[in-house]
Amino acid sequence: MTLIAMLPAFLGNLRGTQLIIVILVVLLLFGGKKIPELMRGLGKGVHAFKQGLADAKEEIE
Repeated sequence: MTLIAMLPAFLGNLRGTQLIIVILVVLLLFGGKKIPELMRGLGKGVHAFKQGLADAKEEIE
């Protein structure tokens, strides 16, 4: 499952203006320079999680 497919589950019923407000708040909290670092860390975490699932599945088989 891709991140894009999972976004609706996390964001619920956010639409248009509400989503823009959430993005602006994130920008204000983390700043423009911290967001790439945050996303990089999130990507590494997702990769490690997927690797762990693959290892567990391999171990079960």
